[in-house]
Formats: sequence, C-alpha cells, structure tokens
Amino acid sequence: MPGADPNRWRAFAVCLMAGFMTLLDVSVVNVALPSVQAGLRTSSAQLSWVVAGYTLTFGLALVPSGRLGDGFGRRRVFLLGVASFTVVSVVCGLSASGTGLVCARLAQGVAGGLLTPQVVGLMQQLFEGRERGTAAGLYGAMVAAATAVGPPVGGLLIQATGSADGWRWVFFVNLPIGAVTLALGIRLLPHDRGHHRPARIDPVGVVLLGAGIAAIILPLIRAGGGQGPVPWPLLGFGPVLLACFVDWERNHLRRRGAPLVDLRLLRHRPYAIGFLTGMVYFAGYTGLVFVLSLYFQRGLGYSAFAAGAAGAPFSIGSSISAAVGGRVTYRFGRLLVAAGAFTVVLALVTVDLLVHDHGRTPMWAALAGPLSIAGLGSGLVIGPNLTLALQGVPAAQGGTAAAVLQTGQRIGSAFGLAVVGWSFLGTLAASHGDHRLAAGRGVLTSAALVGAALLVAVADLLGSARGRRRARPVADSDRQAAIK
Repeated sequence: MPGADPNRWRAFAVCLMAGFMTLLDVSVVNVALPSVQAGLRTSSAQLSWVVAGYTLTFGLALVPSGRLGDGFGRRRVFLLGVASFTVVSVVCGLSASGTGLVCARLAQGVAGGLLTPQVVGLMQQLFEGRERGTAAGLYGAMVAAATAVGPPVGGLLIQATGSADGWRWVFFVNLPIGAVTLALGIRLLPHDRGHHRPARIDPVGVVLLGAGIAAIILPLIRAGGGQGPVPWPLLGFGPVLLACFVDWERNHLRRRGAPLVDLRLLRHRPYAIGFLTGMVYFAGYTGLVFVLSLYFQRGLGYSAFAAGAAGAPFSIGSSISAAVGGRVTYRFGRLLVAAGAFTVVLALVTVDLLVHDHGRTPMWAALAGPLSIAGLGSGLVIGPNLTLALQGVPAAQGGTAAAVLQTGQRIGSAFGLAVVGWSFLGTLAASHGDHRLAAGRGVLTSAALVGAALLVAVADLLGSARGRRRARPVADSDRQAAIK
C-alpha cells in the first residue's frame, strides 16, 4: 500500500494490547467478586457497583472520547487512556474499603472508555481496503480471547494469592500490561498530524447523551444481575433524552457545524445496518457468556477456573474464525455476517438439546463441539460487521463513528444481560432450582437475540439485491442510448 506507515502492524498490535487489557478487566473481575466480599466485607450494593459502575462509566465515556480523539489526536488520547487506566487499576488494587473500590472502578470505566474508541479509530487511520478487513478480524479475535482467558486467569490469581487479598492481583496484573503498552505506544504509534486542534466538545450534547444512555443502561444492568430494586421509571426517560439529543445535534450542526455526533453517519446504509446488527448481536453474545458462566458454576459446581475452561471452546472458535473472516470480508460482504449468525443460532439450539440430554458424557465434553461451532460463527459476525459498518466513513470521523457503534454494543449487552438473566433466574425460581431447564431457556433466549441480528443481515441482503435489480434496467437503457 503506497504511502502506508511501515510500522502499522506493530502499532496495531499495541492497540490490541490496550483493548485486551480493558476487556480482560470485565471478565476477570466477575470471578473475583467473592474474594472482594471476603477481603473488604463489602455490602451487596457495593459489590454490584464494582461491576455495574465500570460498565456504566465506560459506556458514558465512549462517544465524547471518540470525538476528543478525532479532534485532539488519537495518539495523544490513546496514551492518556493507557496511562490513566494503568494508574487507576493500581488504585483499585490498593483500595481499603468497598466505597473506595467502587469510586476507583468508576474512574477505571472512564479511562477504559477514553481508550477504547482510539483503538478502532487508529485502525481506520492505519489501514485501507483489505488490510482494514484483516485488522478488524484480529480485533474480533482479541475480543474473543479476552473473554476466554479472563475467568481462568482470575481463578488462578486468586488461588495463588489467597481468597482474602487475591482480588487485588486481578487489578495489579494491569500494571505490567499497561506499562509495556505505554512504552511501545510512545515508540510505535503514528504521530498526530499537525492539523489536529483541541476538540470543542459540545457540553449540552454530552449531558443529554450521557443521561439518556445512563437511564437505559442502569436499570438493565440491575435487572440482569438481580441486584435489588430496579429503577424501571428511568428506562422510560432514556428514549426521551436521546430524542432531545438528536434534535439538539441537528440544530447544533446547522448553527456551528461541529456536533458531538454527526448524525448524517446514520444515513449511510452500511453504518446504520452495522450499528443495529452489532447492538442486537451483542445482546445475544453477552447473554450467552453470562448464562453459561452461571450454569457451569451454580448448576454443575465448577470452580471459576473450570467454568472458564468449559466455556473456552466458544472463544477459541471465535478467535480462529475472526482472524480468517477478516481477510474475506470484502469478498462476501454482509453474506458473511448472515452466515455467521445463522451458524450461531443452529449451534445454540444444539446446546439447548444437549443440556437436557447428553447421556453419560460429561457436560463440558458434550458442549465442547457445539460451543466451538457457535464460536466459529460468532467470529464471522463481530469483526466483519465492524469493517462493513465503517466502510466509507471518513478517517477523520473514525473515532467518533467507532464510539457510537461501541455504545450501541454496550446498550445491547446490558439488554441481553437483563433479558437472558431474567430468563435464567426466573426459570430457576419457577422450577425450584432446575438448573438444566434454566440454562436451556437462557441459551434459547440468547439464540433468539442472535436470530434477530440474522434477520437484520438478511433484510440488508434482500434490500441490496432489490436495489441492484432496479439499477440494472436503468444501466441497460443508458447503454442503449449511448449506442444509438
């Protein structure tokens, strides 16, 4: 690629290290919660906020951070995010009380949200064409790998350092990762171009968008985790606040020309379809990981390490197919996403059947095959959908565009946790502790959500086919007119 940065692949490897660190912190902390409660004597509310607080502030920071990176420079914001995340991780590990840990986790979520949009924004900046598809495939593989290794790593750290203080090392592990990432980032990331100036962040837009997202995500997080009273009235305010945000941004664009989010992005069909597909798919994806973790640990009595190993075939399959699928995204387009989602649905239906009747085969062995196939399908959805969504988006808007996509994924994840969690826990209560029945219902709910993503992809394929058929007669008539 003429004029391409010769260090682009090494620079992108640094970006993947940073993304891995932020995603690892989600799955690894879930395993450490019993250790946190034993070591700090936290209340149930504080324990829930250790998880929910990170997710919430992470989601709130995404879009402003994407805008900041596009305007101020992605390298600068990336390095600031890595440094902040590393320092706050150490503060988390040194916390002496539940309140202190919750506050540190809120700050850690902001740092993660500051960093994450820059990863995809730099991918847009570093690569073009097929190379961008390959990079997106590696990004999808990184997402799957971080999900896979989190529970085993957390389990091993706690087992090695003791249940009372083992949770601290779950946070301290970010120190060497962050330090190496920061050093390599300073050396390898491309310097920000001179035209970058401090971005003017629209404060009213930030408040409206943040309040709307918080009003939607917070009730869903609490509902999915069974974390006490759920503030359902907030859920009704969310769409109203987001509608106010859309109206404000349209007016802001006409008056000043520099909105927080350029809503014209959503008029770009591939981007709009990618946003909707990602949001719905992540609802099913996150819900599946959640219900399998609950089933393996609560229903089958697996340790955190064993539960992570039992669910690893899904993540391994996803890592493999994501890396391969990224290379052929432009050849097959949205068909690749549809085929991946269809494979996931079929495999999850098989998982449901085997949960109820697996014979004498150990459950982990019975599910290894279909979970691997589900993972192979999943890898063909996440990376290719990201590539197709950002195709045609100007590189100057790459960070903001990626942040909006990732915000949709966070909302989808919260919705999936709420719906699948309700399905699992509700069935468990109604059946008086039948974990097989509850797991089956949860898996089928996840399959239904993935099926919705499949319908979006198929609708896009059919719409594109109709568009080509309509364009063909016009093209033929133009050729005939030219001949005459």
